[in-house]
Amino acid sequence: MIYFNNVSKVYKDAVALNDVTLTISAGEFVSIVGASGAGKTTLTKMILADDFPTEGTVFFESINVHKLKNKDLTKLRRRMGVVFQDFKLLSNKTAYENIAFAMEAVGKTDEEIASDVPHVLELVDLSHRLFHFPDQMSGGEKQRLAIARAIINQPELIIADEPTGNLDPINTHEIVQILKKINDLGTTVILATHNRGIIDSVGKRVITMENGKVIRDTKSSK
Repeated sequence: MIYFNNVSKVYKDAVALNDVTLTISAGEFVSIVGASGAGKTTLTKMILADDFPTEGTVFFESINVHKLKNKDLTKLRRRMGVVFQDFKLLSNKTAYENIAFAMEAVGKTDEEIASDVPHVLELVDLSHRLFHFPDQMSGGEKQRLAIARAIINQPELIIADEPTGNLDPINTHEIVQILKKINDLGTTVILATHNRGIIDSVGKRVITMENGKVIRDTKSSK
């Protein structure tokens, strides 16, 4: 599904990625772990074509993501959902409206929105927050809403970049369980984190990064 072919990224004097080659297959749950500055976020940005490699090529299926025109890149990104550490929710919209907004952006009808939004909120255990605004929610609830928004258009891939960085252990566990549930339904999940405890609880493939290099690639332990 995703293939990095000898990808390097250099920012002035800083090396963010150093000759990375790896493959992520459809349906995998892959955790990318490493300290701050190890290259995790740069790696995920390459998949989204939010950043460009200094050398090498990134493929999504057979598509070189950095050769796409803006129109085609937009179509590709609709096949992906992204979850951020800082939620990036619309503060002036309710939980329902935040998700509806994402559906409207891809041309879904009012009927589809009315049908699908309650279902996805139930999936992340937020049915009781349907008409609440983000500032009326806890950090864990905000992140679950962000996940619901990321999956509402049924992407093939979810990229979660430090999604539990601002959460306590209980909420962290809940978020990881939701990501595992999404993966069990067939969606490929890439989880970038510096939290080793999260990785151990997932029990799936782990790619360890250090100074922009992949230093270890461990297959599923479960």
